[in-house]
Amino acid sequence: MLVFGNGLVSWAEQKIPSGLTALMIATVPFWMAVLDWMRPRGTAPSGRVVLGLIIGFVGVALLFQPWRSTEGETFDLLSAAMLMVATFSWATGSLYAVHAKLPSSPILSMGMEMLSGGLIALVVGMLRGELAHIEVSAITARSLLALTYLILFGSLVGFNAYMWLLRVCAPAWVSTFAFVNPVVAVFLGWALGGESLTGRTLMAASLIVISVFFITFCKARDGSSSDLRRNRRKGDEIA
Repeated sequence: MLVFGNGLVSWAEQKIPSGLTALMIATVPFWMAVLDWMRPRGTAPSGRVVLGLIIGFVGVALLFQPWRSTEGETFDLLSAAMLMVATFSWATGSLYAVHAKLPSSPILSMGMEMLSGGLIALVVGMLRGELAHIEVSAITARSLLALTYLILFGSLVGFNAYMWLLRVCAPAWVSTFAFVNPVVAVFLGWALGGESLTGRTLMAASLIVISVFFITFCKARDGSSSDLRRNRRKGDEIA
């Protein structure tokens, strides 16, 4: 999840437009639905879940319109392939976290994952010679604040919340983050960065909200399933 998932996304975004990156990351819910279906005693996605996934993907596509490339923008096939590996790796790691035998303490298991993943990513970066590209003079107070925000809210809060939700909720519920995150980013840009909101943006956000409703409503209707009961019992144990 951290080395192949986040690491390959960071690498690929150097050559792939952000809109196309967001669209490809939106395939994570599809991977999770398919992989959850293919596992032993897996659960096939219902029609409502499939419809919700399709609507959410269309919403993300409408939000960023990656097919409208700007002049001079190139499409790097290798980077695009690595993005698909990243989404597959994130979905695989997420489902593994649902069914694997992990330490009873969620804080311990999350800390082990972030520390080990961070160390491996650090070693890979050093082997690629990335330390030589660090420019201390280019580090500003704004960049330090951004890094602090990512550490506190992106990792300690956001990632830990994601891993906890995987333990207590159905994977289809949790996977909707790939649809919701771009909408949150766009609205934050409007609220904090002075970016404009268009009718297309609002329509895309509406489609994504509808898709999340379809997916969560379906799972709520299927609340008697054995997987969901097991997750709820696990949540009670953690609590």
